[in-house]
Formats: sequence, C-alpha cells, structure tokens
Amino acid sequence: MKWFKWLLRLLLLGIGFAIGFVPPSWWYMSRLIDARFDLGQQPEPSRVYARPLELYPGMALTRDALLSELAAARYRNDPTAALPGSYAVSGSKAIIHTREFHFDDGAEAAQRIELSLSRNKVSKIVDSNGQAVALKRVDPALIGTLFLNDPNERRPLPLTAMPAFLVAGIQAVEDRDFNAHYGIDPWAIARAVWANLRAGKLVQGGSTLTQQLVKNTLLTPERTLSRKLQEAGLAIVIEARFSKGDILQAYLNRVYLGQLGSRPVQGFGAAAEFYFGRELDQLQLSEVALLIGLVKGPSLYDPRRHPQRAMKRRNLVLRQYAETGLIDQNTLLRARAQPLNVAPKPSAARERHPAFVDLVRDHLAAAYSPEVLAEQGLTVLTTLDPWAQRLAEKAIAERLDKLDSAAQLEAAMVLTRASDGEILALVGGRQPRMPGFNRAVTARRPVGSLLKPFVYLLALSQPSHFGLGSLISDDPVSHRLPTGDVWKPQNYDKRSHGQVMLIEALSRSYNQAAARLGLSLGMPAFGDLLRNLGVEIGNPPNPSAVLGAVELSPLDVTQLYQALASGGRVLPLTPLRAVINGNGDVLSRVPMRAGEATQVEVIKLLTLALVETTVSGTASRLTSDGRMQIASAGKTGTSDDLRDSWYAGYTGEHLGVVWIGRDDNQPSGLTGSAGALRVWQDVFAQLQSKAIRLRFVEPVRWLAYGDGAGCENLRFLPALPPFEPPNVRSCMGALTAP
Repeated sequence: MKWFKWLLRLLLLGIGFAIGFVPPSWWYMSRLIDARFDLGQQPEPSRVYARPLELYPGMALTRDALLSELAAARYRNDPTAALPGSYAVSGSKAIIHTREFHFDDGAEAAQRIELSLSRNKVSKIVDSNGQAVALKRVDPALIGTLFLNDPNERRPLPLTAMPAFLVAGIQAVEDRDFNAHYGIDPWAIARAVWANLRAGKLVQGGSTLTQQLVKNTLLTPERTLSRKLQEAGLAIVIEARFSKGDILQAYLNRVYLGQLGSRPVQGFGAAAEFYFGRELDQLQLSEVALLIGLVKGPSLYDPRRHPQRAMKRRNLVLRQYAETGLIDQNTLLRARAQPLNVAPKPSAARERHPAFVDLVRDHLAAAYSPEVLAEQGLTVLTTLDPWAQRLAEKAIAERLDKLDSAAQLEAAMVLTRASDGEILALVGGRQPRMPGFNRAVTARRPVGSLLKPFVYLLALSQPSHFGLGSLISDDPVSHRLPTGDVWKPQNYDKRSHGQVMLIEALSRSYNQAAARLGLSLGMPAFGDLLRNLGVEIGNPPNPSAVLGAVELSPLDVTQLYQALASGGRVLPLTPLRAVINGNGDVLSRVPMRAGEATQVEVIKLLTLALVETTVSGTASRLTSDGRMQIASAGKTGTSDDLRDSWYAGYTGEHLGVVWIGRDDNQPSGLTGSAGALRVWQDVFAQLQSKAIRLRFVEPVRWLAYGDGAGCENLRFLPALPPFEPPNVRSCMGALTAP
C-alpha cells in the first residue's frame, strides 16, 4: 500500500498545483492577450496613388517618359511581358501588361497591349488580339501611405480574400496538423528534436502556426526555456479562446516577411506588393510559394539579394505542395519552371514625394480624421504626374548644384495643368525625398515683380483707357504713405524711361511705370482683384505690394497665375481626384473642373504681353538660347537685395512657378532670370507641353516697334481700338499682321 500513498500524494500535489498555478497563469496570459493582441481586422493605412498614365493614339509621349512612368509604377522589364506588372520595349514598340486596378469609375482588368511610338507620339495601340485600343490606363504608382504611429508595412486582408493555395500551402509547409492540435504539437516537437539530434545542429523546428503567431506578436525574440514555455502556454490559451480561422487569418496578416528600410513587412498582403508589386489575389502559384518560403528566413532567402537560394527554397515549398496532394506532378513542373518574377524594390520612404503627400493630407483633413485615414485602408487617387515630378526634382537638384556648391540655396516648384488647376508636380526643397519643411506650401517670401502683371490686368480691363500700345509714364514717382514716409521706387537699372508703351513697361518690368499705374488705378481695386483670384494680401494693400513687397508661398503664386494660364477660369488648385473605400465605393470625387472664363480677351492680351517678356524682356533667356521649342508666357521676380529668385510661366498646357532662395533669408545673389527661370526652362524643355497652343487675341491691326533709333529687331503687337498709333518711334505705324 506504500506505493498507493505515494501515488495519492503525487495526485494531490498535482491537483494543488493545478488549482494554485493554472488559473492565475491562465488569467495572466488572457490579460496579456487582451492588452496586446487583437485577432480582428488590423488597422490599415490609406494608400495614396499618382494619376494613371492614360494611353491613346496621338498623345505626346517620349520613350524616356514612358519608361519613367513604368518605373514609377514598379513595372518589371521582362522580354515576354507575360504577367501583369511587366513590360518589354524594343525600338519604337512597347508591350505593356497592365495590372488590375479599381479606379473611381470602376475596376479595370489587367490587359496586355502593344503600342507604337512615332515622333514622340503614340501612333497606335492594339490588344493581344490585334484589335485597336482607343484608350488604356496603366495602373498608377503608389506614392505614399497615410498612417499615425505604425512602424510596420502592412496590408491586412480577411481570410476569405486570400488565395486558397496560400491558406492550404502555409499549413502544408509550416504546420500540417494545424487543424488537429490545440496550440502545441508534441509529435512535431519530437520529430524536430530527433531531426536536430541526427543532424548535430538545428535543422527543424516544432513550433505550430499558433506558436509562431505568439512569438511574432506577444513575446521577445530571445531563445530561453522560460520564454519557450510561456510561448506554449499562450498558444494553448489562444487556441481555447479563438477559432482556427481567426488564428490563421491573424498569422497570415502578421508574419514577418521582409524589411522595407526601417519598417518590417508584415503579412502576405504587404509582401505581395513588396516583392511583386501586385495584389495578393493576383499572384501565381509559384509566387505564393516564394512568399511561403520566406517565412523561414526573409533575409536568408531574399529573392533580390539571393535569387538562387530563394529559387531553391521556393521549389522545396512547391515539392511539399505536391507531397501533400495540393497539386499534381504536371502543375509542379510548370511552377518550378517559372522565374522568380520579382518587381523592382519600392522606395523605403513612407512617402516618395513627401511635399505633395503633405498637401494631399491637408486637403483630406477637411473631410477625414487622421484616425480614419490611418485605419480604414482608403484608396486616395491624386493628380500627381510621375514624369513631371521627376523632371521638377531633377531640374532643381542639378541646377542648384551648378549655382551653389555650398548647398545654401533652397528651392521649390509647383506645376499644374493650365486648363483645370490639377497639381501635377510639387517639390518642397532641394532634397525632395526628405520630409520636413515644405517650402512650396508653407514658405512665404517676397515675390518681387510677380504681381506686376495683375496691375496691367486691371488696366487692360478698361479698354476705353488702356491697350497694349498705350503710353504710360516711367518717370520717377513719389508717394506719401499714411505713416508720413515717402515711397520712391526706382527701376532695377536706376534709370527712368519716360513715355513707354504698356507692353514694354510690363515686359521689361519697369518699377516706376507699374507703381504709377497701380496708384492711378487704386490699391483697393488691386487687392480686390487678387482676392477674387484666390489670394488675400490685405485690404487695402500697401502701394509697395504692386512691386512685390508681399510675402506669398509658391502655391499662392500658382493660384494667381492659374487664372491667366487657363484663359480666365478661376479654379482652386487641387491635388485630389477621388477617395475610395475598401469595398470600391467612391466616398468623394473632385468633379470635372471646367469653370466659367471671365475677361477672356483681356487675359489674352496680357498673355501676349507676357510672351513679349520671354522675347525681349526680363525672361528673354528662354528664347535667346534656342532650347525652348514652344511659345510661353511668363514673368520674372526678384526681391530686394537679390534675396529671392522667382519665375512664373505657362504654355497652353502647363503652368509652373519656381522659387529659389535661402532659408536664413540672406541674399541668394540671383535675379529671377539667373536662377528660377533656369529651373523652369530645364523642366519645360523636356515636358510634353506642346499639344495646346497659347491663347491669343485676333488683332484688328498690328503695330511695329523697334529697339533703337534704327528700328532694329522689329516687334509686332495687336493695336485694338481705341488705340491710335503714337508717333514715338520712327518705325511705328499701323501695319498688317505679320
């Protein structure tokens, strides 16, 4: 009976241990799970996309621009272009296999197209059957994610949205008894111990998927016996509290599969985009197998750094698919024959164009809270043009390197479509990929002569008094201010020019002429005009505002000039097109932006005067060196002591505003033409901006004038009634149009 007493003692000890230890441990582990672990749908940040590349016969498109667009969207160069997200270019022909994408007007399926380029235009587009295609959108580039304080790169999905060969395959490779065990698998542990003893090293693990989930989410990565016991206990509690489907969904959304800069790539949804640039449900069997293979070691089997090792691991996973009956032998052979198909690595930055994404976030703030943007997985479709953005970033970086080796100069640029005010590119600084101070939106600097055209717009709005050929005075001006001070502006060349034509005064940026004209028209009227165009400068503004003693941001200046570039349409600038939720429902959409044009003929006249600025005035560099092959209108701006260099210019299709200066407000040493204009020219010399001509008025008669007494370099301008040609130059007279 002695053995019975010992057995009874052991039984009582076990019961006491169970009563005294298990319930508190269970309670503690449950509290830990509740505090740190949510098996529901994970928060998903909103994703910000550029505008799609819309291909159609006749569109202006260079080979370089096409390749840049495809690179921005992370298309893979593949001679066969067999899979979505790949392309092949040979000579003037390109094959593009687009990805499926859900736009605001519905989903567009993946499609393989062939397009032909001729003289920097798309001459033809056909599908895989040789049928003509009138329009095809290439899915847009991902340019940012809107998050709060989430360090992970994630794309959580419900289990029902995951491919069946992923759900079954992860169990076949990592935990074949997943549906039978209760969190730990003693037989798997025993097999692993035996395999490791035979090999003399660690070659196999016995952790279940539930244990791996605990390790990835609740515990530290240390390898100790106490941590392993805690892992097993937590796995048992999770299995008791949650369904197998919930556990599997959480695992597939949380497992570590790579590193994007400082951010872990978490879950198969994010990994599909990280490695292949596609949605998880768009992947082939061989691609899913590659991702499953990465579970064992994302760094060890990184397909970009170790392609041969990754291929070997992928094929091992495929063999396990076959061993468990998930695929047959023929499917195995076809999948093993596939290349890795990995897309180019995405940018490590959360936001590839932080200044632009900052502006997007500001526009969204009126309708969506930061929490909604960070957690509900919205799709934000924007207006950003990747090719235009690349040109702007490149021009600023290269031009400032030439102008300033000490890296003290900074710059900003805003580029819009002239017709509707969509913001196509926005650069906030010399290092455009660095987040921080957004000079394009936030920096407010004196604008120099950029406001002068609006004084002349006021004048030309009174056709009974002013025309382009009207004579105005550029004599010295003296004006007493309410403070008692006397304002005496001077011209840049320190000279007065007497009676000059209005077009000459504007194109050559005479300060005295603009000041006299502004005072005669009235500063309240000038302030009202700018307010009506979308920018407030005070009521009434100081007379010196006419000459640019006003601090505005590049975005503000762009808003003013948008009315000129669009031919009289006053439209708020926008970086947005639409916002879509996870179900594909459109939450908001920016409507078609036509707007009603006002003062059309007056703005055409002003545009002609600003064209003259690029020919014989302060921006004549644009036409003197032969780089610009398109007509443009614009105005230079230079603040006092050469602190700020500005240029605002537009073609029939695009408007661009550039600022260069120093953050410490010290002199930059640059005039508008020596600095900002050169950046503008670098961009517009390559920008596809030739499809739409500048809008000009049809003149009733023309006036010719020359640059000197001998009438050299004759210029022509429209002379509309009631203009009478003054006899102030010997070569002037009423002439027929040139």
